Amino acid sequence: MMQKWFPWRYVVTRLARSHGFLDPLTLYARLQRFAQPSEVSEPVELLRAGAVFHARGLLNSRVLQHNLDWVWPYWVERQFNPADVSFVPRAFSLTHINLTHRNWTAVGLPGRKALPIIDPRGLLTPFWDSWSIDVWCIDENGQTLLPCRVTGADQWQVMDEEHTVMTRTDDNGMQLETGCRMVAGEHGDRIRLTARCSMDNAGWLVVALRPANPEGVSFIEHVQFDEPTRTWTVNDENTVVFDQAPDEHHASRYHEGDVFVHLRDRIQADSCRCPVGLVTAAASFKVASSTSRSISLDIPVKPAPPERRPVSPRTPWPTQAWVTALEQQAQLELPDARLKSLYDAAVRTLVLCTPDDCHAGPFTYKRYWYRDAVFIGHGLLSAGLIDRARHLINRFPERQSHSGYYHSQEGEWDANGEVLWLADRFSQMTGELPDSQLWSSLSKAAEWIQRKRLPDYGGQPHEGLLPAGFSAEHLGPNDHYYWDNYWALAGLHSAARLAAVLGKEELAEHHEEQAMLFSAAIERSLQKLSHTDGRLAIPAAPTRRLDAGAIGSVVVAYPLQLCAPDDERLLGTLEYLLKNCFHEDGFFQDMIHSGVNAYLTLHVAQALLRSGDERFAALLNEVAHIASPAGHWPEAVHPNTGGGCMGDGHHAWAAAEWISMLRNCFVREESESLILASGILPQWLDAGTELSLGMVPTLFGDSRIVILPANAGDSGREVKWEARWHGKAPTLEVRLYGHEPVVIHEAGDSGSVICTRIAG
Repeated sequence: MMQKWFPWRYVVTRLARSHGFLDPLTLYARLQRFAQPSEVSEPVELLRAGAVFHARGLLNSRVLQHNLDWVWPYWVERQFNPADVSFVPRAFSLTHINLTHRNWTAVGLPGRKALPIIDPRGLLTPFWDSWSIDVWCIDENGQTLLPCRVTGADQWQVMDEEHTVMTRTDDNGMQLETGCRMVAGEHGDRIRLTARCSMDNAGWLVVALRPANPEGVSFIEHVQFDEPTRTWTVNDENTVVFDQAPDEHHASRYHEGDVFVHLRDRIQADSCRCPVGLVTAAASFKVASSTSRSISLDIPVKPAPPERRPVSPRTPWPTQAWVTALEQQAQLELPDARLKSLYDAAVRTLVLCTPDDCHAGPFTYKRYWYRDAVFIGHGLLSAGLIDRARHLINRFPERQSHSGYYHSQEGEWDANGEVLWLADRFSQMTGELPDSQLWSSLSKAAEWIQRKRLPDYGGQPHEGLLPAGFSAEHLGPNDHYYWDNYWALAGLHSAARLAAVLGKEELAEHHEEQAMLFSAAIERSLQKLSHTDGRLAIPAAPTRRLDAGAIGSVVVAYPLQLCAPDDERLLGTLEYLLKNCFHEDGFFQDMIHSGVNAYLTLHVAQALLRSGDERFAALLNEVAHIASPAGHWPEAVHPNTGGGCMGDGHHAWAAAEWISMLRNCFVREESESLILASGILPQWLDAGTELSLGMVPTLFGDSRIVILPANAGDSGREVKWEARWHGKAPTLEVRLYGHEPVVIHEAGDSGSVICTRIAG
């Protein structure tokens, strides 16, 4: 009651003005004028995350620029270097955050929530948002090998049963190779870091404890080294156990400077406490001249604390070894080793990010979004990981509100349609029907969409559409986004199909009728467009000019297939984006991301592939090109540094889209047909090796596709398939590049066809 009668607005305004500040309420009202009126101005979840993010940035600006003689993570060393392309002026910036090299690689074990990350120079951050461990080499002449200051480095993943990230650097006659992985043990999981240093002169291999990570400063208030057990205890909480005793140990508090400057001191310290929270420590191991030395250390992983939300009634996803977790994976064989390794790495990314629940990434985005979860689930299906996709889908109801809204972030109206679409796609691909618990949730979600729509009258461009919302954050201010509406429309079609197969004919007719009304509202909206410069194209929203936000409207073609492949509006949208919104061959998202976006580039590539446009290949190759050396993508890539500039540095949605892209190159659905080999690139065919993918689920059943190398002098190429159809075999269309298309109307469970090369 007090809020209703107390003049809060007057008091806040008067207080701000009396102290010479802008009136925050007036400023906020001005900001809101740039968006359509909405019941949710911005999701509180994102506001909270942004506040935490910039609080770290404020801390960084206070600490980093005043201590540039310290050894900082790779991104800091480059971003503060005025001679580097990554340099970012500080001037009036209140916060300083990583905007140029948001790249890291997660390691872990299937079913575990712990996801250590390794930065591009091997810096290990063992726990979420924690301190880090670095490894250096220093010789007796004072020459150093500090990986964070080395321009070039080699980094790669060893995708075996332990899944290791390796980093190699060399400088000043020294070479350092580190490896990081997580290992399972009888007494719990451990993060294991190994290091091997070789040098021309005698010196030291140094393991350094650092109060920082790829986002910035992370406090270390106390470290204690116990010589008998060769153990660091950090912040009285975590331990680091060395496999051998160091020859020297040093520690330093903030006001004494970085431990780096104390490494040649005679006085050693085994314990250090710093009230500022910037303890640094170093364990040094002697290396003889012209030799090498190897060490390893283990960091025990403590059990994760219980989740604050109710525990899932579903059986938890089990902890597994890698070989078990990947048993269902559809194997891909390509002559391009880089593209194949990106596929294998992407599959592992999705496994790591779905330990039981689903995360959009291992660090910045280690939280839940329905949107990301749906695309990750789609990627799991595309890779053949049916069991993991089923578990992800069965947990969807847990965050659903009583109204039927799938709520991860308020005001994002795409979630309900996305969940319905994926649940339906899973059902079609596997032949499984949703159980009663899931169907109850899906049915409520469909009803929510119908209630949420605006009235089908009023004369406004958005009549009959969903309310203005925040939607995908990269489309712009609150608006009536076609992205949201296309997803909701697809969701109603999916609800109708699921109701029909469950025998609920009346409900199926109801959902389909609602879908038709919704489709008509979208069509009326499109017909009223008057600001697309006379072009047939779909902007981001009814009252928006064509801009980079139109990328959201590509969803009508991929993955939803709500329009024909040659739909004029779709083709006009693609042409606009390709001409105006691409940097080289990658989609450059001006809004928020301000970088080249891998997964949105692949959305355009998928739409081009579907329409038979060969330009999809350039986009596919560009996405491969901008992948990190370790084989993954940040959410957005800096156009000049090649490092990440937005979001998580190891992004699961991007991994999911790479899997789906390569799957669709081999096999994809179109209406009642299964299209084979339409995305096989000429250079793959010219390599003279066998190409294959499968078994992979499709809407018609599981299939494996094999493209055999051509025999000398042959003008044809044999394409084979093996399948386990759900029912009657679909029509197969083989559309191999440079060959005459072939249609098979009565394909059996296995067969082959010879595709004839097109003359000339």
